[in-house]
Amino acid sequence: MRIAMIGGGYVGLVSAACFAEFGTEVTVVEADAEKLTALHEGRMPIYEPGLEKLVAENVAAGRLAFTADLEEAVAGVEAVFIAVGTPTRRGDGHADLTYVHAAAEQVARALTGYAVIVTKSTVPVGTGRQIHEIVRSTRPDLEFDVASNPEFLREGSAIGDFMRPDRVVIGAESPRAQEVLRRLYRPLYLIEAPILFTGLETAELTKYAANAFLAMKVTFINEMADLCEKVGADVHDVSRGIGLDGRIGRKFLHPGPGYGGSCFPKDTLALVRTAQDHGAPTRLIETTVAVNEARKSGMAMRVIAACGGSVRGKTIAVLGLTFKPETDDMRDAPAISIVARLAGDGATIRAFDPEGMQQARAVLPEGVHYCKDALDAATGADALVLITEWNEFRAIAPARLRKAMRGTVLVDLRNVWDPQAMRAGGFDYHGIGRPG
Repeated sequence: MRIAMIGGGYVGLVSAACFAEFGTEVTVVEADAEKLTALHEGRMPIYEPGLEKLVAENVAAGRLAFTADLEEAVAGVEAVFIAVGTPTRRGDGHADLTYVHAAAEQVARALTGYAVIVTKSTVPVGTGRQIHEIVRSTRPDLEFDVASNPEFLREGSAIGDFMRPDRVVIGAESPRAQEVLRRLYRPLYLIEAPILFTGLETAELTKYAANAFLAMKVTFINEMADLCEKVGADVHDVSRGIGLDGRIGRKFLHPGPGYGGSCFPKDTLALVRTAQDHGAPTRLIETTVAVNEARKSGMAMRVIAACGGSVRGKTIAVLGLTFKPETDDMRDAPAISIVARLAGDGATIRAFDPEGMQQARAVLPEGVHYCKDALDAATGADALVLITEWNEFRAIAPARLRKAMRGTVLVDLRNVWDPQAMRAGGFDYHGIGRPG
């Protein structure tokens, strides 16, 4: 079976490599010359554990290839996946479908026979119908179907999510399209992964609904953490107490500085706009968006308060910049607003992240000092704030950290460290949702 993947970004590259691992012949179309060169040289344009090895193995096996030539890529394929970016459109919060629409038109012109055109990108409800109209108007003679196959990949564990998914959702309404995608996903049938066939609109909305619900869980536990601090409760015990209820579940109940990344911020906002446009406003999601934005900016105020009300003239060590560990993604990371506020209030920032510092340079203020490791960042610091919970930070001995720092203020926005151990080590420790 042969397929094409339009877009070699996070979703497209991971999906292509995993489909190739299934035994499918996959050609990835990438228009960015610099990214394409990197892929040809075996260098990954993103950081994702295990991806470089998976790509190399399937390229060597002849199942995975990269090109800028869309016509060559789609010749004779049974399915074409569109996995281009859908960023938030400036001014109104809607998803920008410029790249999706352009890809649909290019695919329509290039196809030589029947194929299923599948959206892998996260797209608003109704996009599949729009693609159908674009393709039909571009090529009235073409025999094709349009399907939706949203991704549910977590950055940092995307390969495992693809190969052993909780479910696969496929919006395909013709028997022919369903059969093509059923054969493509046959390896997952063999391990009895749930595969749900739906209509186009249902599949498109399912992706947004899933991300919005998870974003609400994150925001809910963050608000509970604030309440815990006021009443003397421990948010981790609250989280366990409610998470053991099978109706609620334990995942996404970890307090922190707010959600970020490539999905939750733009998808919640796009869902809000879609719901408003259709006269069915989603008040819970609207509130989730507002509360999360306020939380990210409020985290800087926690650091300032811990430093006695001012950080002017002080050196602040920042550990972790990416929106989550095991990725180099800085999109909408809480660190952006936190560092900007601290630097704007006169602090000197010494920062370290295991994978995200190159990307951070483009979005953090000028003047941030990027360090070689965590202890280097802590050297001479009056205060330290942990923003992203990389595993290597958990193992830092309090004594070594205390020796490196000038001050004693430690603000742990992920509750990585043991408060008692840190206070015993001489730190003025501040966590999230934990009693005094």
